[in-house]
Amino acid sequence: MPAPKQTTRRSLLVTSALLSSLALAAPAAVAAPKPSDSPSASASPSATPPASMSSVGGARLGRPGTQVNLASGVPVLPKDVSARSWIVADAETGDVLAAHNAHWRLAPASTLKMLFADTLLPKFPSDTKHKVVPADLAGIGTGSSMVGIKEEETYSVHDLWLGVFLRSGNDAVHVLSAMNGGVENTVKAMNEHAEELQALDTHVVSPDGYDAEGQVSSAYDLTLFARSGMQKKDFREYASTVRAKFPGQTKKGKKGKKVRESFEIQNTNRLLAGDSDVPVYEGIAGVKNGNTTNAGATFTGVAERGGKVLLVTVMNPEKPDHNEVYKETARLFDWGFKAAGKVRPVGELVPPKGAAQAKPGANPSGEAGGSGDGGSGEAGTGSKPVASAPAADGSSGIGIALGITGGVLVLLAGGAFLVNRRWPLPDLVRRRTRP
Repeated sequence: MPAPKQTTRRSLLVTSALLSSLALAAPAAVAAPKPSDSPSASASPSATPPASMSSVGGARLGRPGTQVNLASGVPVLPKDVSARSWIVADAETGDVLAAHNAHWRLAPASTLKMLFADTLLPKFPSDTKHKVVPADLAGIGTGSSMVGIKEEETYSVHDLWLGVFLRSGNDAVHVLSAMNGGVENTVKAMNEHAEELQALDTHVVSPDGYDAEGQVSSAYDLTLFARSGMQKKDFREYASTVRAKFPGQTKKGKKGKKVRESFEIQNTNRLLAGDSDVPVYEGIAGVKNGNTTNAGATFTGVAERGGKVLLVTVMNPEKPDHNEVYKETARLFDWGFKAAGKVRPVGELVPPKGAAQAKPGANPSGEAGGSGDGGSGEAGTGSKPVASAPAADGSSGIGIALGITGGVLVLLAGGAFLVNRRWPLPDLVRRRTRP
């Protein structure tokens, strides 16, 4: 039986510190069995979810169908959402505002790169250089998305992460995996980190999210990955970068000198970069999209409005419309911002196993690690908000989402953010209205 819940909230004022708080305890969660490595585990899912799923985060999240507490004053959910699974959650309190088949184990596609990044980002300094050898690019799946890495060329870790986040480059994933001791070692580390995050629906087979036998995750787990990743400053920077310069191939110039030019890459997250039929979403700050034959389209996004930071994950919309996954995500964000503060949660995003519990009066700017290896160590900021944060090694100021309509990138410092009652969250990427 879940333990009784009390409620802790911290009101956000951009110009002031935390005003008030209440202490609460976290409910217990029951995990479903881990998926097997059998072919059936990654086969195309049936039209209906299992009758019984994991209850991590609350019993209602383990039930099939839509879970929401509609009451007087709570807006009705959008009816034109066709995704097999989705979730709307408060990124900072952890409250799940509504969900649909939240724990249905489905193929994740490149949204799994959020777990890859959250696992490996602390491993290498961004200025580390690596010369690519043929073995680094071995085993990349046919038809994979690529950023354009070339053998015998040298790249910084910063370059490689831009390739992962912006172009969803499986080549960049494989190079970083090679630096981490190989694909097998990286997969092992990712599965261990998923378990630490209590993402128990997830089983990693390929670090890049390419379709593989037995590889599954869920909307709930993908949201946990995004939430954990957003605790890392470098994760936030890469996830919010719209466009950047990427090193090209070395060639001989006019006078026989070797010249290496760069080319521009743009983020494939359409809510961040926009498209002909999808406008940039107001307040968007990442996170990651994916699309494979088995998974269909998948997406996890984070956005902020009026002091509220929401996470939305959408998996495999059944509508075939162009950019449908982004359109459905935008509709769920719209609902979430209207419902926040009015709707009673149906569950919660659980903290990692090793996370310290939040305590009233605790320093909110410290980084709570998702695993024993800590975080990036870059969560702390100064006493003032940082606008137009400069990007290093080739990404421009324009590239870090500063030109988005209706907002600029800011890192809030001090006490000017909500604190999760069960897992303290450091300053998040936010947007504010231009003066």
